[in-house]
Amino acid sequence: MLKNFLLAGLAVLPMVLLGSCVVFAQPAVSAEDTGEEWTYLFPNSSLEKWTRTNTPSDTWSFENDVLICSGKPIGEIRTRRMFQNFVMELEWRHMVPGGNAGIFVWADDITAKGVPFHRGIEVQVLENDYGNTQSYTTHGDIFPIHGATMLPLNGRGGSRAFPTENRSKPSPQWNHYRIVAMDGEISLAVNGKVVTRGKECSPRRGYICIESEGGVVQYRNVRIQELPDTKISKSHVAIEDRGYTSIYSGLDLRGWKASGEGSWKSNDWILSYEGTKSGLGSLEYIPGKGSTAFLLDFRFGSDRDAVQIHGITTEPIDLADVTYRDHLAKQGRWNRLEVVDSGQGVTLKLNDHQLAYGENGDLIWFGTKSNVLIKAMGKVDFANVYQRDLQR
Repeated sequence: MLKNFLLAGLAVLPMVLLGSCVVFAQPAVSAEDTGEEWTYLFPNSSLEKWTRTNTPSDTWSFENDVLICSGKPIGEIRTRRMFQNFVMELEWRHMVPGGNAGIFVWADDITAKGVPFHRGIEVQVLENDYGNTQSYTTHGDIFPIHGATMLPLNGRGGSRAFPTENRSKPSPQWNHYRIVAMDGEISLAVNGKVVTRGKECSPRRGYICIESEGGVVQYRNVRIQELPDTKISKSHVAIEDRGYTSIYSGLDLRGWKASGEGSWKSNDWILSYEGTKSGLGSLEYIPGKGSTAFLLDFRFGSDRDAVQIHGITTEPIDLADVTYRDHLAKQGRWNRLEVVDSGQGVTLKLNDHQLAYGENGDLIWFGTKSNVLIKAMGKVDFANVYQRDLQR
């Protein structure tokens, strides 16, 4: 019965065509009619229900029960729990004209390769002065990002769903969003009226994220109603929490020790190295408990650049070696390296290719108390630097 009511709320009642614009009626069911209880996602003005995926504590603060995002660095926080079917309500406002932010639903545990954002479905949060074009608007677009998929209603030939009305208020006024996510369908009501919808979303179970993207933005009264789960394919479930913690702040080199030739720079979500073509520059991270899993993205500026990773294996992982060369992306494109010590041995993946490492093609267990040491030569960019400590 609950599902039927919700689908009735998502349905077009009626769907009126005005030229090329589709008008969605207000859902027939309010959030209270579901009979489920609300849960506030920032209880006691805290992030206890969230993890700062790739942003430091500097990015997020509270004042009078309002969450304030500085916009720096570009990145996200996500819920500690996954959600499938739910109703989410929140109020937001940009404090600077032209500001950019967003809400992600059904997202993976960490950010996608070579970008500071998760794979998922994004509900756009743009300030009016950002402008409106044929490609996007500032009034509540919804679209899949970084490998997610969605069939838009009121689209323009792509995968983005466009709002049927311009209802968002400019800075510094508050706006209200109501997101209904049910069985892979999603709808957005902006200031009391549904204007954007999509269906056939994948993933359709995952984490909820709040995005930091340059502009100062505030949130309040962020709450969620969980609705009964329905049976879905594993292919529609986002990647579950693997325990990764970001070890690059996006603001500076805190926690790292730089040495050698060349210069290491914090360029927002990108960590850059520029040095000589013959000397290696080093960047070392010393984890408190020891890193037993390590993940990072990197890209080369030229075919003479090189990267070595030390710390988990008995020998450095030299990414210029022939062992890895055939699995590297083209120059200028991002690569993802993941090294995991399970206690029984070490596995290494480069761009989703599992590779042997060490003598006789076997991966070698070095131990749990390993520092992470990155060595680079030439011009190399890094991003999404994560580590985790596997409990034995």
